[in-house]
Amino acid sequence: MATKRIRLIEIAHARSGDKGDAANVGVIARDDRFYPILLEALTEDAVKKHFEGICHGGVDRYELPNLGALNFILHNTLGGGGTVSLKNDAQGKTLSSAMLRMEIEIDEKLLQD
Repeated sequence: MATKRIRLIEIAHARSGDKGDAANVGVIARDDRFYPILLEALTEDAVKKHFEGICHGGVDRYELPNLGALNFILHNTLGGGGTVSLKNDAQGKTLSSAMLRMEIEIDEKLLQD
C-alpha cells in the first residue's frame, strides 16, 4: 500500500469553539470513505501532541459515525475561558484551522476517487 502524507484539510473540515476553559473541536470527513481514516489517525494522544503547548489538560474524543465526524474536548486550553482569559483567542475559534494543519498518512488510492 502506497501512502502519502497530507494535511487533514484535504479530507476533512472542522469547527471549534469554547466550553469554559475547554476548547471544542469537531472534525467532519469530506466523504464517507475518509471517516475510517479519521478514526485511526485522530486518537486522543495524536490530537494532544498536535496541540502541545496549547492544550494543558487531557483530550476526550467522541465519535459520531452517523455524521462521519469526531468531536474533541481539549481541557485546560483557553486560559480560564472567554470571560477571564487574556489570550487572543479565548473562545478557541482558531483551533479548527490549527487542527486542519495536522499531517496524517493516507492510502494514495483513497485520494484518486
